[in-house]
Amino acid sequence: TENWEKLYSMISKCRAACGDAHLKVILGTGELGTLNNVARASMLAMMAGADFIKTSTGKESVNATLPVSLTMVRMIRNYHEMTGYKIGYKPAGGISTAKTAIQYLLMMKEELGNDWLQPDLFRFGASSLLTDIERQLEHCATGRYAAYAHQPLV
Repeated sequence: TENWEKLYSMISKCRAACGDAHLKVILGTGELGTLNNVARASMLAMMAGADFIKTSTGKESVNATLPVSLTMVRMIRNYHEMTGYKIGYKPAGGISTAKTAIQYLLMMKEELGNDWLQPDLFRFGASSLLTDIERQLEHCATGRYAAYAHQPLV
């Protein structure tokens, strides 16, 4: 976090190297220490050319949290208000239930509006979320939850 200029330069070089391809920058928010650093890293990544910002790889000890996500999403909103560009957001790790996913969907809708509820601007990095969604659908259809062993993607 002390090398903001180096980080900006590195992301800018990645932006130049990837041409028209979308550039997703993973911030590793669990390592940034404070929400101020998360906000600063988010804005820096967007200013350097990121098309998408992501909380983490999903494999760290601290992954997506609602406070971190709210901070990042508000930076996306600020950047959009300043530039007119829409930047995508991807929370990763720790989102394993449909109930948790709904909290993130509501946050996106409330902070950024319906435009951001599209896959080109909002995605989950949550490999285990699909299994819970399948279980919820089974519950809606039959009135009971299926065992994990009966889910096709477990």
